[in-house]
Amino acid sequence: MRKAILRVTWIIATFFIWQIQLKAQWVQTNGPYRDWICCLVASGKNLFAGASNGQGVFLSANIGTSWTPVNNGLKNISVQALAVSGTSLFAGTSSGVFLSTNNGTSWTEASDGLTNKIVKAFAVHDTTLFTGTQGGGIFRSINKGTSWTEVNSGLTNKNITAFAVNGTNLFAGTQGGVYLSTNNGSSWTEVNSGLTNKNITAFAVSGTNLFAGTDGGAFLSTNNGTSWNAASTGMTNTYVRALAVIGTNLFAGTSGGVFLSANNGTSWTPVNTGLTNTDVYSLAVSDIYLFAGTNGGGVFRSIDSGTSWTTINNGLMNIYIWALAVSDTNLLAGTLGGVFFSTDNGTTWAAINASSGLTGNVVKSFVVSGKNIFVGTADQGVFLSTDNGTSWTAVNSGLMNTEVRALAISGSNLFAGTWGGGVFLSTDKGTSWTAIRTGLTNTYVQALAVSPASGGFGTKLFAGTIGGVFLSTDNGASWTAINTGLTNTIVFTFAISGTNLFAGTNGGVFLSTNNDTSWTEVNTGLTNRVVQALAVSPASGGSGTNLFAGTWGGGVFLSTDSGTSWTAISTGLTNVYVQALAVGEKNLFAGTYESGVWRRSLIEILTSVKEPKLDNTLPIFFSVYQNYPNPFNLETVIPYILSEQGHVVIEVYNIHGNKIAVLKDALETPGHYSVIWNGKNSNNQVVSSGVYLCRIQAGKYQKTIRMLLLK
Repeated sequence: MRKAILRVTWIIATFFIWQIQLKAQWVQTNGPYRDWICCLVASGKNLFAGASNGQGVFLSANIGTSWTPVNNGLKNISVQALAVSGTSLFAGTSSGVFLSTNNGTSWTEASDGLTNKIVKAFAVHDTTLFTGTQGGGIFRSINKGTSWTEVNSGLTNKNITAFAVNGTNLFAGTQGGVYLSTNNGSSWTEVNSGLTNKNITAFAVSGTNLFAGTDGGAFLSTNNGTSWNAASTGMTNTYVRALAVIGTNLFAGTSGGVFLSANNGTSWTPVNTGLTNTDVYSLAVSDIYLFAGTNGGGVFRSIDSGTSWTTINNGLMNIYIWALAVSDTNLLAGTLGGVFFSTDNGTTWAAINASSGLTGNVVKSFVVSGKNIFVGTADQGVFLSTDNGTSWTAVNSGLMNTEVRALAISGSNLFAGTWGGGVFLSTDKGTSWTAIRTGLTNTYVQALAVSPASGGFGTKLFAGTIGGVFLSTDNGASWTAINTGLTNTIVFTFAISGTNLFAGTNGGVFLSTNNDTSWTEVNTGLTNRVVQALAVSPASGGSGTNLFAGTWGGGVFLSTDSGTSWTAISTGLTNVYVQALAVGEKNLFAGTYESGVWRRSLIEILTSVKEPKLDNTLPIFFSVYQNYPNPFNLETVIPYILSEQGHVVIEVYNIHGNKIAVLKDALETPGHYSVIWNGKNSNNQVVSSGVYLCRIQAGKYQKTIRMLLLK
């Protein structure tokens, strides 16, 4: 009888633990919102938005009031182009064309005959569909994408960026000018007379007028491209990415906002009131509504020809989560689009925009001290809020480098770690700053940490750089390198637990138990060793601590024994590129590169049975990971894996498809590799800020990733 009772008890306990394990999964929070919208298309009452940063296609059936992702069957969710033909919706990606006949509810690949699958543009001419590719020219389909035929006769530049249809005339925009076809694409003729800039980005047709947008302004042709005239007067930003027409009004979307011309391009006026993100990539028109898709700011809508704009981002997610912090009951997320607040564990988010005083968009770090919240940005230094984020003030006097990657507080001392400028100290809440870098031989600081000195007197300040760890025992007045045993010196993050100091690096986690003398590698079970975030929470009962590691491509790991061993805790975390971690009262939060913020109960994590390990086997041929960091400033790392010998070519292209650098061209054996791009072209010249494409080819396989360089 006793055995039977024990067996029943064991079954109940096992079932209970199993239930906990089933619940012990990550849940994606409801935001933050906004996205990188590179294409918009209207179809009746439906508006579709394509996100080029890995979020796929969104549908709004209420003029943008709310959005729903529609990606079922869309195998590649980096969407570059959208088009509508009747009831057919087409999405162009870096791996071909996809077709939906039910408003995006489901998708089917439609790339048969498409020998180049990097799709950049679409055009619909009667019942014929054209697709423009990067490097492969133009393809035509007469059966709704069931099959494609190459139509490049006369087309000397095959990097296609835009199309326009005007009657029986079909225009193709390339990185080498405009081409015209009068026979449905069978042959092409160059029409560039007077076109002084040939990097075509967009077209618009208004009556007999054809407008071309370039990265050097707008041009007008009144004779089907036979001749062109510049039409950019008043356009203070001439990087035109999109054009649209409403009646007699012509709109240009640029990297500096939207401009309006009411006189066929003779003169332009900026129309940006309410447009809090002016990096415009796409425009669309539906009835009286004008929509603008932006880089990191989502979608905006105007009903008065651009006089005023309203954000319409309910359902659009901002995927670039750089930093997380907890302040009382508030969760803060630092993104490529500013700061977001949640008071309900991520169920809802509120954006903090420029009108509150926070003009820095790229938020890299937080530090909280009582009622004071400090934010470090990548472009405009440090901001302070004393009212829980309602209003912000820039506090940068004396801060000679405003790309702030890390912040730390010790008593009344506030420290800022910068990218290339070392460490700065403020003793007056950021009102003034002083550089403190004597002995800091590497000034590219990515992490800061403060711990009490031995005996409880004073503090120790640690700086993590791309050249190792430095220690200061005098509030930054002097620094000493402490890298004995630190076999990887690219340091991303720190965590402190008692007398233990942990460093997350490009090669795993390292532990120092004496705060300054030596380091020991602690990576057993850590199958991904690009550790970009660390966090600590007390263990149950108050004894010991739980150490969490967020990795780039491997998800989240847990160690309950000071890093001696690690267990993967990524069940349900469909995006494993983790850039930030934060511990709340009851939850662990993870900020990802492509999917916003995720939440998981601490109790569920710590009571769940051991989870299956992530599959660490080699792919069938090769696998390419997203570069890190991304966006980046000085340099970025591109990791990849080969499972068999092959010839590897890694090239960097600009957004126009021009090859600017070759990073590798060699025969390689199976293994794990990475290559670094330093932001320079083949002539060793530093390139400008913007989006760049990295194409990795191994044998007959290839993959292209997008990289964002910010300065």
